[in-house]
Amino acid sequence: MDSEQIACRLVGFYQTSFGGKALGRYRISMKNLRELAGQKRMYPDEIADIARELYQKGYILIDMETFFVVINQKTFSSYRRVNDALIS
Repeated sequence: MDSEQIACRLVGFYQTSFGGKALGRYRISMKNLRELAGQKRMYPDEIADIARELYQKGYILIDMETFFVVINQKTFSSYRRVNDALIS
């Protein structure tokens, strides 16, 4: 499975009801991601390709070392912004 197909599956999981939620952010283990990709090992460049594909689809892949989080980009649009006065 290529990175675009993997990203499509990950987006599909986001929109699927599981874990007591109708839809939304979720975590996926490295083991499950490898299984989804049909590979025994995943290399950093492959993870980066998947992250880019997800970004193009409006989602973000966050590497938490032992698992990954998939979250919608819109989640971050309402976050506070650091301004120049705070930096100075």
